Amino acid sequence: MKNRENDLLELDGAQGEGGGQVLRTALTLSMITATPFRIERIRAGRGKPGLLRQHLASVRAAAEISGATVEGDEIGSSTLRFAPGRIRGGHYRFAIGTAGSCALVLQTVLPALWFADSPSHVAVSGGTHNKAAPPAEFLIRTWQPLLAAMGVRQVIELKRHGFYPAGGGELVASVMPTRALQRMSLTDRGVLQALKAEALLAGLPEGIAHRELERVTARMTGIEVSARDIPANEGPGNVLLIETAHANVTEIFTSFGERGVTSEAVADRAIDCARSYLHGPAAVSEHLADQLLLPMALAGGGEFTTASPSSHLQTNAETIRKFLPVEISIDEMADSCVRVGIA
Repeated sequence: MKNRENDLLELDGAQGEGGGQVLRTALTLSMITATPFRIERIRAGRGKPGLLRQHLASVRAAAEISGATVEGDEIGSSTLRFAPGRIRGGHYRFAIGTAGSCALVLQTVLPALWFADSPSHVAVSGGTHNKAAPPAEFLIRTWQPLLAAMGVRQVIELKRHGFYPAGGGELVASVMPTRALQRMSLTDRGVLQALKAEALLAGLPEGIAHRELERVTARMTGIEVSARDIPANEGPGNVLLIETAHANVTEIFTSFGERGVTSEAVADRAIDCARSYLHGPAAVSEHLADQLLLPMALAGGGEFTTASPSSHLQTNAETIRKFLPVEISIDEMADSCVRVGIA
């Protein structure tokens, strides 16, 4: 990787979708490329702009792993300066302190640890199942197998569930260093091998899961359904997961139970997303597209098809281009999807 240690990148956190994506991608690539950066207007597009605990946890985790010097790492800060040192493997434990996403913290630091000087073990406590972030199952069953095909050696485990607003969950990851990532082409998801729905319930009436699954079987044919009780002290919480396992990729579509929202409405959200994906030609969903872009860029190339380029995807592409010498193209195809290419 090109070392640009003496260059300070100036980033605008309000660009694109204006959320935490710019910050997380910048932290990851700053560590890997040894490029210091300064970011202003962090999360300017959100109702509560600036650093929240989840984002602060990512900053401090990245700083510890890379021995970085940091300015502006406090709750509510809209400006941050981050100057990394050398990425160091080892044993790390990070606590978010709220139900903020453990997955997003892991996705910030794990790519850097792929290139560390020794193996690593990382534990993150906080939320494992919350809206606007990938659930633990997505990391384990969707993201991780694709990374393994690219040469990444890591294992992620869910130790304890943590739902919003209580949190208290934990994800752990073990990582072995890799020399280089392999390029991947994912333009065809392959033959459908399994279709499953699972309702998770912690500290809530059993009827909620049963009603969600009844809705699933009423709207989706050939689907295997199951309910799983989680210890009440890991809740309260409810999530419905619909898994579509194809030969080349497994996708998971998620919907969370909410106060005042019927079980049927909760199920419909996940069902609509799963059916839209199954009826379309794209290999990967909108959310997986966001999370494949960075590892493919680190591999120096790759391609995938997705239904449409989300604002997260476009924002991520703009940030990656600032750190890495790659070309990212997003081209419309004739069959109502787009091809994303990295070269």
